[in-house]
Amino acid sequence: MIKIEDFIQVKAFARQDGAFLALLWTLSFAAMMFMPESTIGNLLALATPFFVGWRLCSFRNYALDGAISLRRGYCFSVYTFVYASIIFAVVQFLYFKFLDHGTFFTTLQASATALENAYSQAGVSTDDLKATLKLMQELSPINWAFIFMMQNILTGVIVGLPIAVMCRRTKRQ
Repeated sequence: MIKIEDFIQVKAFARQDGAFLALLWTLSFAAMMFMPESTIGNLLALATPFFVGWRLCSFRNYALDGAISLRRGYCFSVYTFVYASIIFAVVQFLYFKFLDHGTFFTTLQASATALENAYSQAGVSTDDLKATLKLMQELSPINWAFIFMMQNILTGVIVGLPIAVMCRRTKRQ
């Protein structure tokens, strides 16, 4: 049985760590947008599960005397991703609305052009790729932010379980 106090505690720590995770994602996104040739943005994004695992271990050791169940660890991980996703969606919306001026779509279009060449060489029709690209160009900043938010939450649901498994620890008798 889960006590309401335990649930409130998990959510409170997850909110704080979600803000830190959103900051990590913001730095990663900024590096990808403003320095596309650099791998710093990708490395910061790939650090996400390690960062959440580190924060989960900190929560476990600070608030729970070094012991955390799989369920509480998974709950903490997922909530951290959810809170970070909401904050990061606001950041992305502001970026797409006021700072982007087509940079993101230009980068996306360059990637699609490379795919189009690969599809052509393989003898696959590129009509669907062109239609998808046209549809993506018509998305508003709020649509882009929502798409990325849902992707980040889904990532948290999937990645949260291995993080919780790696960080769980039972009380010593």
